[in-house]
Amino acid sequence: MTAWMSPVDTGLAEAAGTALARVLDGRPLVSAERFGSSMRTLYAGPGPIRQARPALAVGCYPGWEPAAPGTVLAAEDRTGRRGPAERHSWMEAVDADAVRWLAELPKPPVIAAWYATGRLRRWAGPGGTVAAIDGRLRSVIEDKAAFDALLEAAGVPQRMRIPCVRIDGMLPSLAELRRRVGSARLVVQAGADSGGRGTVFVDHDADLARAAALSGPYKVAAFITGWSSNTTVLSVPTASGGVALYVDRPSHKAVGIAEAGIGPGKSAGNDWSRPWPEEASAELVDAAVRIGRHLWAEHRMAGLFGLDALLTAEGRVMFNEINCRNQGTTEVSAVNQQLRGLPPFLAAHLTVVLGGRPDWLPDPDGFNEATLHAAARGGPGPYYLKLRHRGAEPVRVSGLGGPGVYRAEGGRLVWVRPGAHPACANADLGEALLANLPAEHVVCLPGAELGTAEALTAGPGTPFAAPHQLSVFGDAVLDALAAHLTPVRSDSREVTPS
Repeated sequence: MTAWMSPVDTGLAEAAGTALARVLDGRPLVSAERFGSSMRTLYAGPGPIRQARPALAVGCYPGWEPAAPGTVLAAEDRTGRRGPAERHSWMEAVDADAVRWLAELPKPPVIAAWYATGRLRRWAGPGGTVAAIDGRLRSVIEDKAAFDALLEAAGVPQRMRIPCVRIDGMLPSLAELRRRVGSARLVVQAGADSGGRGTVFVDHDADLARAAALSGPYKVAAFITGWSSNTTVLSVPTASGGVALYVDRPSHKAVGIAEAGIGPGKSAGNDWSRPWPEEASAELVDAAVRIGRHLWAEHRMAGLFGLDALLTAEGRVMFNEINCRNQGTTEVSAVNQQLRGLPPFLAAHLTVVLGGRPDWLPDPDGFNEATLHAAARGGPGPYYLKLRHRGAEPVRVSGLGGPGVYRAEGGRLVWVRPGAHPACANADLGEALLANLPAEHVVCLPGAELGTAEALTAGPGTPFAAPHQLSVFGDAVLDALAAHLTPVRSDSREVTPS
């Protein structure tokens, strides 16, 4: 671990493990997420919580030592292929095996996932539990067209709400929408999808036609320039019938970086080392608490949720989306809590959704006050950069030792040490943990996820130079990885697993 990483309080880690063990009550913990290494920051980092290491992980990509659960059922191990279609269809690919493997566990499982679905309930089987927010409630809360109404109902001030209109029928003309919103460039959103899906940036009539292909109702909002951001929030019911809200440090999120293979409106990763303006941080924390209280009062929603916002050049914060579930940021943002000597929020989330009390948590007001100081001060903090296959032909990753800590030297990647936690790598020394890399035999199709680059930085090692631009360091990591991508010959007779 880097020198910045303070030890997680041993007593708190033990208390978090005890609380989790109490609600699991001897039942095996199973993760069902795309990455087989999911929750590794809980059990493979400082102050490891052994009770959080899943007995079984069901996913698309396998884990690696020391980030592997007890057993992994990964679709990629069966297909030998990695690509955009595979990352969306992995549940179907492992469905029959998941049902069988889970049924053979010694007790009905507890399945940790982003949100509960009919498929996951079927996998859990009789007596099993899905430890996640209900998928139907998630769809209601995350409905993009209803987001401004949610902010208003929560009492979030108008200055923190992006000018927008809700359209329940057909989208009007571009000129009419511009007039109603007061912006030349528009953002049209619909549905409750993730990863930038359901969002279209509108500059021309052709863009509006693409937006109209989404299933309404629609939110049509003004385009706001600035840094995108994500903030993780933990909502915990109290003995008095209310909720305590814990607000994490906000990130700087880079979006739509074409040279990284990331399309418009899609995240290239998040960096928590950059400072936030003090007033904007205070407004963000206050609004997050208001939203959490509203979700509890209206829906009895507790556990993790995320808020996406924009930080303008003038230092204003404006909210644009809510994610009522675990997120792509959950794994790495957990390091923020560990930097403060605390177990990750995810341990408390699992305890809460299983009906327990995370009594190891500190006073929420004190925690949120410390968040303001950490956000204003900036680094050290974690980051992650998404790694994509940017080429047009299938490749394999060759000449590497699998996931671990690397350094870019001479245009290639040099192995430094094993690792499974972002704090294993110091970006300011040129290091990066490359997590979830594919095995050498796996065929990676255009657009495939090759993993993530993760590390701690005090600022110089950030992978992002601007809201839509990589830093020199970020460029160097991607270019060095690209040097290890070997084309798969079109005349190859090799047969990959089916």
